[in-house]
Amino acid sequence: MMRNVLSMIAISLVMVSVPALAASLEPIPGSITYKGQPRTKLTKSPIGSTFNHYFTVGGYDYAETYRILPDRSLEIISRRRSDMFNFGGRGR
Repeated sequence: MMRNVLSMIAISLVMVSVPALAASLEPIPGSITYKGQPRTKLTKSPIGSTFNHYFTVGGYDYAETYRILPDRSLEIISRRRSDMFNFGGRGR
């Protein structure tokens, strides 16, 4: 019984810490924020709104999701890499 309780506590702690890890994604070549924040600000988009950015680098297709922060800077909140997006029209 005690072992089950400890296991559930450990799993809960891991699940709580995962969102914090996702918020710390570093830009890679092709990311909108790769060489710093963009010069233009998204002034018409609501703070907290999200949008996707798709790009190909190194033979892999990426999809990133960004969130607009209160200071109008961008934060990468998720990144997915796949051979299946096929943005560039290449057959695989």
